[in-house]
Amino acid sequence: MPDANIRIPAEARDRLAEIAAGEGLSLRAYLTRLADSLLTPAERAEKAERARAVLREWNGYDPSDGEQADLDAELDRRLAQVAAG
Repeated sequence: MPDANIRIPAEARDRLAEIAAGEGLSLRAYLTRLADSLLTPAERAEKAERARAVLREWNGYDPSDGEQADLDAELDRRLAQVAAG
């Protein structure tokens, strides 16, 4: 597989290299492992849709877009409340 050059601030590179070294990895190996552990937006959407399908099948849970927006807003409100201490 060919390598790619990615330009980032030296401070970010040094921090990532230190984290990688702490885990006994090269920066290249660490970044490869990190990339393999993350989902793309399309993969996240697909995974969320599969989870919703399982819930629908299991218990009929199928909120409308408006209900989902309300639930998201409530979750955001509660997280902000907890973060504020």
